[in-house]
Amino acid sequence: MAKEYSVDRQVFDEVMVPCYAPMQMIPVKGQGARVWDQDGREYIDFAGGIAVSCLGHCHPVMVDALKAQAEKIWHLSNVMTNEPALRLAKLLTEHSFAEKVFFANSGAEANEAALKLARRYAADKYGPEKSEIISFKQGFHGRTFFTVTVGGQEAYSDGFGPKPGAVTHLAYNDLASLAEHMSERTCAIMMEPLQGEGGIVSPTPEFVQGVRELCNKHNALLIFDEVQTGNGRTGDFYAYQGLGVTPDILSTAKSLGGGFPIGAMLTTTELAAHLKVGTHGSTYGGNPLACAVAEAVVSEVTKPEVLAGVRQREQWFREALATINAKYPVFAEIRGKGLLLGAALNEEWQGRARDILVAAGEEGLMVLVAGANVVRFTPSLVIDKADIDEGMARLERAIAKIYS
Repeated sequence: MAKEYSVDRQVFDEVMVPCYAPMQMIPVKGQGARVWDQDGREYIDFAGGIAVSCLGHCHPVMVDALKAQAEKIWHLSNVMTNEPALRLAKLLTEHSFAEKVFFANSGAEANEAALKLARRYAADKYGPEKSEIISFKQGFHGRTFFTVTVGGQEAYSDGFGPKPGAVTHLAYNDLASLAEHMSERTCAIMMEPLQGEGGIVSPTPEFVQGVRELCNKHNALLIFDEVQTGNGRTGDFYAYQGLGVTPDILSTAKSLGGGFPIGAMLTTTELAAHLKVGTHGSTYGGNPLACAVAEAVVSEVTKPEVLAGVRQREQWFREALATINAKYPVFAEIRGKGLLLGAALNEEWQGRARDILVAAGEEGLMVLVAGANVVRFTPSLVIDKADIDEGMARLERAIAKIYS
């Protein structure tokens, strides 16, 4: 038998690469929107594993799907296909614009596939000089060297040597600068249809429509990074469906597996043809366990009552945050859509988002930040009203303690 170790937070400092700074408590159990740590202390989860736990913790449809598949087959590699992957791909094409699916393990890998497809398509159809990728400042597209370079936050990409070239960063929601810059060299635009890590920033209707039109004008592909916005998070299955703009390529992950690691790139038959055999791949991509869980998640999330429930929960969150802010004015505005919400701090509270996160943790509430000035909420899409109410009571206590 393998040796069992007694683990506490100190072990992290002993054995883990220090690129994270996790909280002191270690969760050991989750159920619905609640989590318990090693000491048995209960927390309400408004963080959802950074927009991953779309059905909460240990939802029966996920647990049942995993148990059933675990008794069948775990891994095959892409030398052959498998039933869960095929069923999931069919589901995703039925609920989106896509005709073809590529499976990966994460959002970064899905974005890597999207970017490689865009470059390959442009090279095949127009020649190697059509290679420029435009993305937006404060965007986030993953941590591989290609995706982190395309992401518009230099702090994440600097210090690792020469970066991939032909990547341009422009201001989000500034259509004029985009129109001025684009040319026939532009291969693709990659954007989040609602910026997540960059502060929960929604696109204006004019901007997102204009981006689509400029892509059409310059024969460039439009890539929507829906890693955080996808799978019901905004109240539509994918956020593009609520914007009236359809991308050419879409990346999805996070909530896709509800907690089981999986990502996917969705596209059209015409574009997919440019990733011929051998041009791209993933050993674990399309893993039967992951696809079986994701199939259960997608089947649940696409129910009309679940998507309608996201919009209802958004209202509950907005109303509760307004009530707290009336007593303790710390927020300037509530941004976002569905259950991807950001409470932007007012001028007096600039830089204190993490203070609120820490204070909330002390009160038994898990929240997130999106930069130094935005408290972010990405809870389960099916979180109960009672859990929202209790979580907001804890948030109010946390803010009251640090309010001055």
